[in-house]
Amino acid sequence: MKTRLSVVAIALSTLVAGHALAADPAAAKTREQVRAELAEAQRNGDLIADGETGARFNQLYPSLYAQQATVGKTRAEVKAELAEAVRNGDLVADGETGARFNEVAPAQYAAARSAAPVAANVAVAQGKTREQVKAELAEAIRNGDIVADGQTGAKFNQLNPNRYPQPALAQGKSREDVRAELVESRRNNGG
Repeated sequence: MKTRLSVVAIALSTLVAGHALAADPAAAKTREQVRAELAEAQRNGDLIADGETGARFNQLYPSLYAQQATVGKTRAEVKAELAEAVRNGDLVADGETGARFNEVAPAQYAAARSAAPVAANVAVAQGKTREQVKAELAEAIRNGDIVADGQTGAKFNQLNPNRYPQPALAQGKSREDVRAELVESRRNNGG
């Protein structure tokens, strides 16, 4: 009997407390207001995407939601900054590592950095000819000195060392020195 009474009392108190919270006049909203707030939250990405971390959709996927417009630079200023970044190689070349173009190919952008303070009418010396680049590429392919795995940076000659010629170790003598010694030894030995 006491158990039934206590169960009924708990159920009744829960029911009364729930109605008291729902009847808060300060928080009273119509269905249309709630629907409008939900639609706005969906548009802005303000809904919680991950219940464990509390991250919102606009935090996880910022490219899918419009950012707040800030008044700052004019279109011409932004274009000028972009042109300068392209000229100096300050744009991101590899999205995974965050490396910039001037870090990946510093020789290509060294002239731009050194010529920046100088007048714009100074001619920049060109690097290698097309034939030189083709010859270097053929040599790299022959030696396996080309990146095979973009994530680790391992080269073909590192992954498959038996398929490519091994670099000769420096012995301190040139080919001409060795030939001269051979000729000299033959002359001395009567051969």
